[in-house]
Amino acid sequence: MKYAIGCFFSAVIGGLVVSALDAPSAGLIASSEAQVQPNLTGPRIIPPSPLKPAPPEVNANKTTPEHITELFNQRGLSPEEEINVSVYEKLNKSVVHITTKGTKSDGFFMLEYDTEGAGSGAIIDKAGHILTNYHVIEDAQQVNVTLFNGKSYQATFVGADAINDIAVIKIDEVPEVLFPVSMSDSSKLKVGQRVFAIGNPFGLERTMTCGIISSLNRSLKLRGNRTIKSIIQIDAAVNPGNSGGPLLNSHGQLIGINTAIASNTGQSSGVGFAIPSNLVARVVPQLLTHGHMIHPEIGIQRVYETEQGLLIAKLTPAGPAEKAGLRGPKIVRQRRGLIVIERVDRGAADLIVAVDQKQIKSAADFLDYIESKKPGDTVVVTVLRGKEQTPTKVSVTLTASQSTRP
Repeated sequence: MKYAIGCFFSAVIGGLVVSALDAPSAGLIASSEAQVQPNLTGPRIIPPSPLKPAPPEVNANKTTPEHITELFNQRGLSPEEEINVSVYEKLNKSVVHITTKGTKSDGFFMLEYDTEGAGSGAIIDKAGHILTNYHVIEDAQQVNVTLFNGKSYQATFVGADAINDIAVIKIDEVPEVLFPVSMSDSSKLKVGQRVFAIGNPFGLERTMTCGIISSLNRSLKLRGNRTIKSIIQIDAAVNPGNSGGPLLNSHGQLIGINTAIASNTGQSSGVGFAIPSNLVARVVPQLLTHGHMIHPEIGIQRVYETEQGLLIAKLTPAGPAEKAGLRGPKIVRQRRGLIVIERVDRGAADLIVAVDQKQIKSAADFLDYIESKKPGDTVVVTVLRGKEQTPTKVSVTLTASQSTRP
């Protein structure tokens, strides 16, 4: 009996041991074995699958909001690019390349040598007249003009105004090949307005640069002591060869002539100057008619600038000012024995303080005001006269200057 009970317990214990050995243990099973026989209980974790973009939502009734517009036009250009391209396409055929040939003498050895120059110009009518700077063709013995189609012509001189650095030349060509520019009113320009310069810098024909108007009514000394106060300052790149070329607005209209740069190197430094179109419009008709500018003449050749005003230094004999009664310095002669001594009494000269009740502080102010008039106009000059400096008003009728081709 005891033997039977012992066998029973042995069998039970053995079965339990075998079951324990066959049962999986988390701490004893290698990872590789668990992958071969994943006999785990509990929720199954499935690795995420790659994300796929959701298909676009199709809504036939969906419309583009009104505040969203197309950035590019049918030509693939932005609005700013379209303006730039349109200005060039409209005006590049109006711009010409000017080359000059001449001779100069060496002052020391008295030898002559050939000179060449280059610049730009703009066609202003179907008759073949071309607008440019006077300094582009100055002293030239031969002027050649090249059009957009590569055809070259020998130009003839029509007229020039050296004081304002404006000149007109002419070529003979059929009207169908000529594309004139149109002019705009430069008095309506604003600082910050976009501008375009087309010319031939360094001989690179019909090159366009763009920028803005940096300032207006700048003073620029163009020739001798002549200063123009209505000059346009721009930041568009202007280099040698651009002189005489057109300055244009966004409508492709001429608003000035590129004439000078401020630079220590002779190349663009972002400060360029242009003669305004209103001055061009006043000068060109006279160049076409007379070959020169008929400037109003007051008959005062020279003045001294003082803190009080302009002291007359020299009057034109029998000129408008002298005829009207303005006084210059007197020549005082004194005899000392056999010798006659002459001296200039400047105290006898009139001191100009105003013209047409406009105060005058400099010779440039005085000249600019007279230049704004026409021959035949009358101006009232206010002067201080005599030791007591009594204010006196003198009416002077301007005459036409007798200038000829520079």
